[in-house]
Amino acid sequence: MAGPTMTHTTPISPALHSDPASEASPQPPSTPEPMAVTPRLWALVPCAGNGSRSGAAGPKQYTVLGQQALVLHTLEALAAVDRLAGIQVVVSAGDRFFDTAAQQCDAPNGAPVFVADCGGSTRAASVLNGLSALLSQGAQPLDWVLVHDAARCLITAADVNRLIDACKDDPVGGLLGLRLPDTLKQEQGGRVAATLDRSDKWLAQTPQMFRIGALQAAYVAAGDAVTDEASALELVGQSPRLVDGSAQNFKVTYPQDFALAAAVLAARAGHPL
Repeated sequence: MAGPTMTHTTPISPALHSDPASEASPQPPSTPEPMAVTPRLWALVPCAGNGSRSGAAGPKQYTVLGQQALVLHTLEALAAVDRLAGIQVVVSAGDRFFDTAAQQCDAPNGAPVFVADCGGSTRAASVLNGLSALLSQGAQPLDWVLVHDAARCLITAADVNRLIDACKDDPVGGLLGLRLPDTLKQEQGGRVAATLDRSDKWLAQTPQMFRIGALQAAYVAAGDAVTDEASALELVGQSPRLVDGSAQNFKVTYPQDFALAAAVLAARAGHPL
């Protein structure tokens, strides 16, 4: 992948005159303006969860869907986004899955994949550790990071590019989301207590795109309780932008989700189930 785009700003030199007086009083040399570096875009995939709700025999991200593990579908989609400088995967200490799967992680001409075994006991801890790993890979605090759930294996490059286009000039950043399509009920004691207005309700998805330094500071301030990046930014007074996502970009969580994800992948590939 090409390196960061450099924008050079060249100072305008004084016009040359033939006037002897001007020649006798030369202008002081101009000081070149510093080069402006376009912030790069990175992806971060927390992949240290144990998938306790999925019913899988092991971590759900390594369950095979089609011809490869669920997480490899995720990485394949992200690697197809040519604006990404790299993809940082965060696994649990001792996780050796990528020792043998590494050769499957890079799409042709796609973003390189880095694996760090610094996963924490919570998603927040894994993301915070992953941000540090990204910085050690050469990322800068003003670069953008797109944090994406490993178990959202149906993400597409078009989804990611839509988020980037919407957020690259935003002062805060934002996330993919889906307007709530169903009637929303509030429960009490196993019975409906109220029907809530859904007109302003969204289901949060990933990727969620923020500046690395700002997200790192927000996570440090918010602690382990937050379950997504937008929540951390909200707790420090920011209002992330909401960008329309896709109903297919769901998080594989429960046993029935595997069959649905497999069906979507098969349909995209043009294969019968």
